[in-house]
Amino acid sequence: MDFEKARHNMIEQQIRTWEVLDQRVLDTVLHTPREAFVPEAYRNLAFADTNIPLDGGEVMMTPKLEARLLQALSLRPGDEVLEIGTGSGYLTALLTKLANHVTSVEISPTLQKAAQQLLSNHDVSNATLEFGDGVRGWEDAAPYDAIAVTGSVPALEDDFQRQLKVGGRLFVIVGEVPTMDACLITRVGESDWSATSLFETVLPPLQGVKEPDRFVF
Repeated sequence: MDFEKARHNMIEQQIRTWEVLDQRVLDTVLHTPREAFVPEAYRNLAFADTNIPLDGGEVMMTPKLEARLLQALSLRPGDEVLEIGTGSGYLTALLTKLANHVTSVEISPTLQKAAQQLLSNHDVSNATLEFGDGVRGWEDAAPYDAIAVTGSVPALEDDFQRQLKVGGRLFVIVGEVPTMDACLITRVGESDWSATSLFETVLPPLQGVKEPDRFVF
């Protein structure tokens, strides 16, 4: 496969057409080898518009969803970022190129170890990978300028948004199949947040998230 051509086509045919026009985001995706972070068995799908399976039931987001996430967060060079769900490490690599530092939390030791090696192989030095359950955020390095949650949650608790700095942004997908909303939450004051629904999508749930209580008749 011609990876350079495939990456270019991915940007032009999937990402741009999904309203991602931020040139910093497009350049970052163009110069980050997605194929290097895809499990070998799925490498031929590295640039396809599909969720790529990872160990433990996790997935890599589609390329256009990753790009919309990056654009929504409006990252700046000095930003401190929290990523919940390291996965393959690809989104982590993208975040590190747009921000100052990324703290990424992964519940699967297998994925965490593999991502650490891949990021090291690509000379990523401004990411700290943590092994643990980030379903309620990660207080150790809080507060953050931006938080990216890479799995869906059935309902939005306030743990993530309380770990934002004033002016900080949270990208999270909320809901259950078949209807989920990609949301951008901004902390506008010590006790105030604003929420914007960006688009509808579907994404597997965040590992470790609690299923909502259901009525039994």
